Amino acid sequence: MTTAPNDIIVVKIGSSLLVGNDAAVRRSWLQTLVADIAKRHQEGASVIIVSSGSIALGARKLGLEKGGRSSLADAQAAASVGQIALSSLWSELLAEHEITAAQMLLTLDDLEDRKRYLNVTATLEKLLENRSVPVINENDSVATDEIRFGDNDRLAARVAQAASADHVYLLSDVDGLYDRTTGSETEGQFIGLVEQVDARIMAMADGSSSSGLGSGGMTSKLEAARIANLAGIELSIISGKEDHPLARYCRTDIGTLFKANGNANARKSWLGGRLTSEGTITIDSGAATALGEGNSLLAAGIIAIEGQFERSDVVEIANSDGRVIARGLAEYDALDCAKIIGRRSSELEALLGYAPRSAVVHRNQMVLV
Repeated sequence: MTTAPNDIIVVKIGSSLLVGNDAAVRRSWLQTLVADIAKRHQEGASVIIVSSGSIALGARKLGLEKGGRSSLADAQAAASVGQIALSSLWSELLAEHEITAAQMLLTLDDLEDRKRYLNVTATLEKLLENRSVPVINENDSVATDEIRFGDNDRLAARVAQAASADHVYLLSDVDGLYDRTTGSETEGQFIGLVEQVDARIMAMADGSSSSGLGSGGMTSKLEAARIANLAGIELSIISGKEDHPLARYCRTDIGTLFKANGNANARKSWLGGRLTSEGTITIDSGAATALGEGNSLLAAGIIAIEGQFERSDVVEIANSDGRVIARGLAEYDALDCAKIIGRRSSELEALLGYAPRSAVVHRNQMVLV
């Protein structure tokens, strides 16, 4: 697969590729990847790197067991030390190609909060405009379990949304997605092209990380693909085990390409990629059909609500089987929403004591997932 001169691409590298079994950086391999990145940069593309490795590198320096993942405190301490080494490494190798590196450390909250998300977008835009290569990692030194992505696959997809990227490359220790019926990541039929990340595709995934160094697995990669697809961004899972992985993929097309089916605007892309919500609205089959046809959510179709959300909070919309089918901004707070469950629009003013809004979740503030 080739990259056009004005494309924006995101390249994600996991700990198991960056760091060897001896907990040292695989420097010679990394130099070949940087050469691939530099080639695309020199051809006019803009490149963003999402790099794991800070915990593994810091754990080695501190002598921590289990790669620094014995406890949250160990991981945070290891990240604090390792992030210096990681950013210095990328800066040094990119400088060899006369490319300036920039560092950005993000938490889940930075991309879930709308204002902070827009700040991230503005920073990325300015860095790319000035031909820098942002190197991004989760801010593991301060992130708690409640505000963590937990893997850099989904972080890469969310960063791609913020940057309006064209393509995401997830470098993995396997060639791509396999239709597996066993526990092995490479048994079964290889899937080279995925048109839509649906339940059948998600069932092929494995949630574990085979190396023990990272925190992701095939499940996180498929979730990243879903996030990218909603934003109209293509995503590829490719092997990073060999030298020059991007050049190899361009030459051979060996990997799994997830097509970009979405055509959402910026707000809907942000909604579709969110990993947290303030509540859940469960709806009946008729309302689910109406949403699928592009309609807003009305009170008459609601079965139940959960959570203490306020107006303009993000809520998930689930069908009667409990499966989340949409995400959007609530037009009512939870208390008022509870008063109008299952009621017709003509009844709402008497129940609420004020003129009702046109919908519980308006179609312009909603994205199907």
